[in-house]
Amino acid sequence: MKNLMIKAWTKVMVPVRNERGAQSLEWLGLAALLILVLGIVSQAVSSSQGSITGVITKIIDKITKMVG
Repeated sequence: MKNLMIKAWTKVMVPVRNERGAQSLEWLGLAALLILVLGIVSQAVSSSQGSITGVITKIIDKITKMVG
């Protein structure tokens, strides 16, 4: 009876402890965020010919337009 309970417990608990999928989603989210920020910065820098304040203003404007 004890062995049967141990087998049942392991069959129930092993899928619950598997968090690799959730961790992968977190890393994918971070990568997507990084790509988004790099894209915004590259677009702002490529079209600007002014000073760094102009670049920063364009970045903030583009983020504001994307967010709403």
